[in-house]
Amino acid sequence: MKEVRFTILDNRLIAANTWKMKLSGDTSAIVCSGEFVEIAIDGKFLRRPISVHDVDWETLSLVYKVVGEGTAAMSRMLPGESLNALTGLGTGFSIDENRSKFLLLGGGVGTAPLYQLAKELCALQKEMTVVLGFNKESEVMLVEDFESLGAKVYVATMDGSVGTKGFVTDVVRLRNLTYDYFYACGPMPMLKAVCETVKGRGEVSLEERMGCGAGFCYCCSIQTAKGPRRVCKDGPVFKKEDLIW
Repeated sequence: MKEVRFTILDNRLIAANTWKMKLSGDTSAIVCSGEFVEIAIDGKFLRRPISVHDVDWETLSLVYKVVGEGTAAMSRMLPGESLNALTGLGTGFSIDENRSKFLLLGGGVGTAPLYQLAKELCALQKEMTVVLGFNKESEVMLVEDFESLGAKVYVATMDGSVGTKGFVTDVVRLRNLTYDYFYACGPMPMLKAVCETVKGRGEVSLEERMGCGAGFCYCCSIQTAKGPRRVCKDGPVFKKEDLIW
């Protein structure tokens, strides 16, 4: 874990109530996809956990949805301003290089951390299929980003305004998608449905309320097949078979 002062390079709306912020600063503590950072908000006691969307040696990109006062404050931050963040938090995705075909399932803002994972898979020349789920057309985002990596991308919307009407699990079933391993990130009901219906081995990144974000307060503890685990420290990524729903 490293505390870093970042400079905001860009902060823009990319979908309904969803923003993308690009930051410049020390990203050396971020070692794999699926990790998150904790952003300090002026006047707020608790930091806001935000998944890493994209990262390189000099820049960090975050995609976040405005759901409360903290994220609303983030949406008002301007280029040139600075913010404080704890980086290198959480246990991210693992990649088995012996596998060749990967399925990535994202729901809502949970699509964001899958992009860095997709970049890592692309660098390994792996075959990727990406299924992204949203409520409606105005919320659809990042499709072109995944396509630019060579992934086959499908979209599902609850109202049927774009792509398949229904859930990401409906796309997997209707398209009869094939894969060696899957990754998923999104709201908890979606992840539960994925683990119960999508066949094979995989990993999911959980959403959970966090206090410290570093494993000290235990407020994000869950029960797993291996006993109690902290989402912020032992996760947020867990193996499918270890989760108890």
